[in-house]
Amino acid sequence: MPIVQTHAFRLTFENGSYLSNAVDENLITETPVALVYNGISHTVMMCSRQDLADFALGFSLAEGILADKSELYGLEIAEHCHGIEVQMEISSRRFHELKAKRRTMAGRTGCGICGVEQLEQVAQQCQFSRPSHRLQAVEPSILDNCLAQLEQHQMLAKQTGASHAAAFFDPHGKLLALREDVGRHVALDKLLGWHAKADKPVGFVFVTSRASFEMVQKCLACGVEMLCAISATTEMAVRMARENGFSLLAFTRKGRATVYSGIERIKQG
Repeated sequence: MPIVQTHAFRLTFENGSYLSNAVDENLITETPVALVYNGISHTVMMCSRQDLADFALGFSLAEGILADKSELYGLEIAEHCHGIEVQMEISSRRFHELKAKRRTMAGRTGCGICGVEQLEQVAQQCQFSRPSHRLQAVEPSILDNCLAQLEQHQMLAKQTGASHAAAFFDPHGKLLALREDVGRHVALDKLLGWHAKADKPVGFVFVTSRASFEMVQKCLACGVEMLCAISATTEMAVRMARENGFSLLAFTRKGRATVYSGIERIKQG
């Protein structure tokens, strides 16, 4: 289960002193999840238990381990006493390339950069082509509606207050999918796994976090053309977006947004 309940005491300051009241609180769970390719464990990530097949496919595509979903031949999820293994069978060519990367990630919550052994690996994880421009100009007014849908459908966040969400909307602002996790990168990987399974529908990604350069990179690797973030972005993310014809919006709140790259995908006037 992605949620467990525990006992706690809530402190409140009233009439000059603190009072404690016993309460039941919901906590989001974290589980060690090992991604295993052709029998070899590649990385362990701490994440919640739901949508692990989507996570495994999305991570594999976003990290450049796979170039297409067809290169994943089989997937099984196995429970162990210390966590979960997602066992994948991939093409021999991709497996040999994976072994050459020598990437070891040490199970941090959500960060896909933790554990990259050499600095040059940070910038070269994926080979991606420029966006196809299938996404036409989006009405900026629909972004408020996207925010409302995003808030409404974050079940884990409502129950625990401890999860990030990544959602995919069509060009008219219809919510097509939403994935949640403790880590913002894992939530995005799960969503990108869904996106691949759904044959890459046209639309854009909305995240309840800042937009790091790696999140831009993951979207580019998976054929997404636009990323909207509720919080800030970074110089490196903006540079990558501009260099690759990608639309990047940050501080996307009710009635406003800052477009750092790809303004042509936002309808003017």
